Amino acid sequence: MVHGRLIRKNGNEMGRAEEYLNQIPMWTRKKNSLEDVRSVLNAMGAPDRDIPAIHVAGTNGKGSVCAFLTSMLREAGYRTGTFISPHLVEVRERFLINGAMVGEQDFEEAFETVLRVSQRMVETGKCHPTFFEFLFYMAMELFKKQEVDVMVLETGMGGRLDTTNVLEHPCACVITSISLDHTKYLGDTLQKIAAEKAGIIKSSVPLIFDDNQPQVSTILEGCAFRRGAARYPVGREDYRVEGVGEDGLTVSARMKDDKRLKIQIPFEAFYQAENAMLAVRTLDVLRHTGMRCRKHSRVLGHKPEGAAGAITWNITDEQIVRGIKKTMWPGRMEQAAPGVYLDGAHNPGGIGAFIQTAREIAKRLGKHPYLLFAAVSDKDYGEMVSQLSKGIAWETIGVVHMNSDRGLSSEALAREFEKDTDCPVLSFEDTGTAVRRMREISGEGVLFCAGSLYLIGEIKAALERLKQKEA
Repeated sequence: MVHGRLIRKNGNEMGRAEEYLNQIPMWTRKKNSLEDVRSVLNAMGAPDRDIPAIHVAGTNGKGSVCAFLTSMLREAGYRTGTFISPHLVEVRERFLINGAMVGEQDFEEAFETVLRVSQRMVETGKCHPTFFEFLFYMAMELFKKQEVDVMVLETGMGGRLDTTNVLEHPCACVITSISLDHTKYLGDTLQKIAAEKAGIIKSSVPLIFDDNQPQVSTILEGCAFRRGAARYPVGREDYRVEGVGEDGLTVSARMKDDKRLKIQIPFEAFYQAENAMLAVRTLDVLRHTGMRCRKHSRVLGHKPEGAAGAITWNITDEQIVRGIKKTMWPGRMEQAAPGVYLDGAHNPGGIGAFIQTAREIAKRLGKHPYLLFAAVSDKDYGEMVSQLSKGIAWETIGVVHMNSDRGLSSEALAREFEKDTDCPVLSFEDTGTAVRRMREISGEGVLFCAGSLYLIGEIKAALERLKQKEA
């Protein structure tokens, strides 16, 4: 591919947007500066400047927080645009309009718009957008065309230099839990990673953040103080898990005025209590403090006297409760089939939370636990394997090589597990075979799958194929 031309295959030019997008990493990986990102957006008419935004960063839980926020906003009557990553099966999953994946025609039209602008920029000597940058531009175009009232944006990686940080004045910034991940790019300590995530903090924009790690909170608090951003920490004292079952978690959430709100989280994973609380606190803060908004917005409320540019959020406690209960978010301790749970945990922090929930589910069901695991080679897979080996008494562990250049070989993973566990470890070379065999082996037990969101996408596709075959 040269400057936006598709590779020809068997003499025919591939015209589908997905094919072009998938080729981008083959020939351009260098990130563009935020100044260049702004230039592209300006060439598109600066669509990001017309739409209020909530900006979400962190290591674990970003997508879940975005899902909770989207569901609550929709319940309150807002038209939402949500940009998330990665996708599980199809790239259109990254663009949600009112919680639903964008349609094929809208996707293609946004792609063509961004492609034209990108080609013009290349002709002036600029670099072609990276895969993530291209998708971000598409999101801005889609949200403008769909006339959303609020957009919820998840960072790709980090914060300070992330493409999404081109946002100049979001309504709120949210930072979820932080753990060691992408250390090659973000730093090898929690403090260094926190400093990168803190790059999204803006002057006079409220910061809502996970307050369960003192060394991280110190960094975030300091950055917010220097930038004049109001700080709203969320710790374990802000919520209580009062019950757990097949319908999810029952949680008592402490609101900004110290009253308690009982919410039903439709997921069994304990870590979702923290993510839901971050989302609830964000909207609770915004409805008390106001926001900047398009003057012609239909649903964002009314402009109070003397409040230049500030808009009151019209969100009730009842809408918050209903929104949380209706949240849908695949691949996060999702029961994808009877006795099969999928979780995208892919770093030591996420694996620790995964183990806690898997242990509780197996205990509640009274069933033996089985594991299917994969990892990418640039993650701390040794630490994850150690945690998994010691955290649960697995009946059998299956390891598989993902269909990815970054996927760690199943043989290497098997060797790591065999160092730490005495249970049988089975090695598979493709996800379809791994899913079929591990379901057979687990029988009446419960099969947990983790290690990568890309793995979860492959497993979901494999389960769908098995379902169609059995029909």
